[in-house]
Parts: sequence; C-alpha cells; structure tokens
Amino acid sequence: INCVTFPHPDVMPEQQLLKPSEWSYCDYFWADKKDSQGNNTVSGFEILLQKQLKGKQMQKEMAEFVRERIKIEEEYAKNLSKLSQNSLAAQEEGTLGEAWAQLKKSLADEAEVHLKFSSKLQSEVEKPLLNFRENFKKDMKKCDHHIADLRKHLASRYSAVEKARKALTERQKDLEMKTQQLEVKLSNKTEEEIKKARRKSTQAGDDLMRCVDLYNQAQSKWFEEMVTTTLELERLEVERVEMIRQHLCQYTQLRHETDMFNQSTVELVDQLLRKVDPAKDRELWVKEHKTGDIRPVDMEI
Repeated sequence: INCVTFPHPDVMPEQQLLKPSEWSYCDYFWADKKDSQGNNTVSGFEILLQKQLKGKQMQKEMAEFVRERIKIEEEYAKNLSKLSQNSLAAQEEGTLGEAWAQLKKSLADEAEVHLKFSSKLQSEVEKPLLNFRENFKKDMKKCDHHIADLRKHLASRYSAVEKARKALTERQKDLEMKTQQLEVKLSNKTEEEIKKARRKSTQAGDDLMRCVDLYNQAQSKWFEEMVTTTLELERLEVERVEMIRQHLCQYTQLRHETDMFNQSTVELVDQLLRKVDPAKDRELWVKEHKTGDIRPVDMEI
C-alpha cells in the first residue's frame, strides 16, 4: 500500500500491538488515510505531524493570550495609580476623611499588586511557553525531514523491485518462447542462445531477489525509525500538555495570590470605616470652626 507492504488479513494472523495496554501512536499510524476531501492520501506519520504542528500553534496562541492579559494588567495598574492621585474629595475631614484618604492609597497599593502580577505572568507563564515552543519546533523539524527521507528511499526501493519484477517476467517470456520455437523446430535458434536466454532469466531473478532484499532492509529501517519517532512524538505531546498544564496552574496560582493581596489593600479601609464616628467628627469640627457660644435672644424693650 503506497510502497509499503502489510500482512494480508486472509493469510496471516493479526499482528500484536507494540504497546497493547495503551492507545499509543506507534501502533495505529502505519497505513495511509484519505484526506478530508477524499481525493488524496495522507501518510499516518503526516497525520501525527499535523497533530504536533497544531499543538505548536495552540501553544503559540496561548502565549499570545497571556501576553494580552499582561497588557490589560499593565494598563489597569497604570489607571489605578493615576486614579489614586486624583484630588477629588480631598477636603473631606475627620474619621471619614481618614478612611477616604486610605481608600485612595489602597488604589496605589492595588496598582502595585497588578503590576507585579503582570510581571510574574511574563516571566513565569508567557516566557516559558515561548521558550518551550522554540525547542519543540526544532525537534519537530528534525523528525519531519528524517522520516520523509526514509519514506522516499523506501519508495525508490519499491520502484526498483517492480522494475526488476517486470524485467524478470520479460526474460522468462523470452526464454519460454525460444524454448518452444526450438521444440517445434520453427527457428534456427541454437542451444547456445537458449542457454544465453536462461542465463539472462537467472540474472533477472537474482536482480529481483537483490532488489527485494534491499527493499526489505529499507522497510525494516523505516519501521524502526517510525517506531522510534512516533514514540518521540508521543513523548513530546505528553511533555507539551504537561508543560502547559503546569504553567496554567501557575497562572491560576498567581491569580489567587493577586486576589488575596488585593483584599489586603482594603482591609485598613474597612477598619477605618468601622471607626467613622459622626458625633466625634462633629465635635472636632465645631471646636475648630466655631464662631461663638452666644446664641441670639429676643430683643427686650
């Protein structure tokens, strides 16, 4: 099938799986498969390669997603810091004024928290995703070229076998025809010519055996490399998924920490708001701003 020989199900027992307890790549991607349009065939290795390339693209998009989140956090921190410096209601007095001032300060603290969150996202999530992707890209390119070259070599050996098979058939037909002509005495062919035709037929048979042997060697090499490479692709995929899982867990951990720190920035505000005392504020304000203790009385005549 497409230059690769497989055991015929009617005459040979089913091959045992290399990893029977797993749905491993090395057992299920040997034959070719029709593409989505049903026109051309795609090799099993190419299907695996497309899966890995798609995984690489998904990893790139995840890194882009995190980069966008970093930008949002940076912009948010910038706006919070700017708002914390706003002078609105700065003249509020008393315990409420203290609470209001602390609320504005908490915005600056919260801005710092989000700025640190964006920095950690960049160093602990985005950067590792991009670095892993570059290494992954190099590994994929190496696998791709190696198997493609082996497959081309296998196809070349297969063509040589078919050519040798055709040559043998022609030599056998030539030998048979000359032998028949000699038997019925329809030709002046000498026995020497028959021997020459027989030698050519034998040589063609030897050539075919040599080509088949070279083909089997090429297929054996391709088989070994397919097993090794598909297992490597499987390892890379497991590694990719685990790596992304770990860094997404790191993302959620940083997010939880950010929420915790944000909560801590308003705790002092809550404490001050619980201490707001309208009566005390009124007393202090009156003491500072009073104009006199004498109240007007009715005029006497």
